[in-house]
Amino acid sequence: MRIPGPEEIRALHEKYAPTAEAFDLVHSHCEVVWSIAEQLLSAPHLRHLDAELVRAGCLLHDIGVYRLYADDGRLDHKNYIRHGLLGHAILQDEGLPEVLCRFCSHHTGVGVTKNDVLSQGLPLPVADYLAVTDEEKLVMYADKFHSKSRPTAFLSADEYAAHVRRFGEDKVTAFQALRAEFGDPDLAVPVPRGRGVRPRP
Repeated sequence: MRIPGPEEIRALHEKYAPTAEAFDLVHSHCEVVWSIAEQLLSAPHLRHLDAELVRAGCLLHDIGVYRLYADDGRLDHKNYIRHGLLGHAILQDEGLPEVLCRFCSHHTGVGVTKNDVLSQGLPLPVADYLAVTDEEKLVMYADKFHSKSRPTAFLSADEYAAHVRRFGEDKVTAFQALRAEFGDPDLAVPVPRGRGVRPRP
């Protein structure tokens, strides 16, 4: 399987971003997520993971966000939960393999289940959207430590655990399992490759 490199992925972001601001926000976030995942990959027990695949997954996971921008430049927050499926569709249309498409549709929160879709009335086809491979899990986990909100911000593991608790204790348990598997990143270390983001002091 051929995995696209950073420049090819950047070109995809440029192709789908409706504005320079949207590109800067989403692409920079994806680069930060890769910085975090790259740091975690240095742990000896994670060196068996495919780093090239993780990098591509991190850099592509949020590309569907661009499809949620209206003509006036506003982001459709109501349907934000759909950004993973929208990204999956973009990558499929680009002819990329399913293993890469899944990084988009299977990274939201700590996994979205059929029960979540039904009980919360989510605007998604009823299915499980759960990270399965170690690479998928790492991309999903690394994503939890950085928010694209304005201003962008880093979240500690404890802060994310508190945030996800509103969706149920089972989500906290799922996050803590990921934390036990991958460890806590040092958020003072990631050096964002994009603009407009500052490392946590």
